[in-house]
Amino acid sequence: MSRSFTRLTRSAVRQLAPGQRISEHGINIRRLRNGDIHYSVNIMVDGQRIHRVLGKESDGVTRTQCEEFIAKARTDARMKRLSLPHGRKIAMTFAKSADLYIKMLKESGGRRMTEKEQHLRLHLRPHLGRIPINQITTFTLENLRRKMRDAKLAEGTINSVFATYRHLGNKLHEWGKIDAPLPMFKLKRVENRRDYVLSVDEKSRLFDAALNDSNTHIWLFLQVGLHTSLRHAEILSLRFEDFEYPRRRIGVRVKGGDWREQPLTPSLADIIESERNMVDENQEWVFPNPKSRSGHTERMTSSFRRCALRAGIDARKVTPHILRHTAITDLSDTGAGPRTIQRFSGHKSAEMVWRYTHARENNVDEALSALDVDTRPAPKVLSGSEPRTSVKK
Repeated sequence: MSRSFTRLTRSAVRQLAPGQRISEHGINIRRLRNGDIHYSVNIMVDGQRIHRVLGKESDGVTRTQCEEFIAKARTDARMKRLSLPHGRKIAMTFAKSADLYIKMLKESGGRRMTEKEQHLRLHLRPHLGRIPINQITTFTLENLRRKMRDAKLAEGTINSVFATYRHLGNKLHEWGKIDAPLPMFKLKRVENRRDYVLSVDEKSRLFDAALNDSNTHIWLFLQVGLHTSLRHAEILSLRFEDFEYPRRRIGVRVKGGDWREQPLTPSLADIIESERNMVDENQEWVFPNPKSRSGHTERMTSSFRRCALRAGIDARKVTPHILRHTAITDLSDTGAGPRTIQRFSGHKSAEMVWRYTHARENNVDEALSALDVDTRPAPKVLSGSEPRTSVKK
């Protein structure tokens, strides 16, 4: 049924003076200085405001076309609602979906919650919060990426933010809250060479600081990190029941949720066995913390930073994850092959291991330089010229 107009009538439009306007039922009509009529629409559809200029009377635009545009916008909105989950009348905004995501992730024991909440709060909500999730496009995301780059954010940080966005869409789809994962574009690959590792002297000073620290487990954290290459959270989740002393193996839940056996050095296996013999037989965790909900220590960041500062190491570039880089690089320096390193580090593919072999590049360059000097042929003597004296180096 078409709407009746009391103000926006033909006689009222004809009587408009230049600069005057009339609005009714979301249709705006304005008389221009040249006498033409300007038509625009300003309506709310499913919580979203649509403001569209349709054109001028001289272009053939009429009030009827404005009515048809509004009817189509509302019809399109109804069609979108038909594909929404049962009981939902309008599409969730991204802000609402983020609230639901965090709530359900906490209930299911989600990992890296602090990082995900930070990504949502600082980057995703401010730009996407009010947009219905069924209207987010790759263009929307590319615009957000451009703004983040303009703000001088590192490419790795940008990738992490969009990884949180992608995880949000995938989990809400998995939980049946949305019909399909959110749109996503391909992330730019970041060159992630591990340029800094701890020197022998730095490791020694760090251990000395750890032995005198108030945290009685930080020294063991350093030992495990530098002898296994396990990640921060993986170290702290180790359990005595998963440790096999004769085989020098310990089971660990690694990044991505997979379970694998981590090989141990003989000295580290002795240390863990000694720790197990000293604790109560009911003690489950290698790094226990009765105050934690999980029963084990969740973070060693503060203690590690404190030890780094006491050891005179730049805490801005030395974090707990540097233990992993150092351990893998140390193994690489022994001449171990990529497959051996991969089994030690737990990387998904051998290609990932090549990032850690750069520490040996200087040795290779020096060897090639020496080879080049030792095998250079003696210069030829041209006829009519004095012979050159070859100097051995």
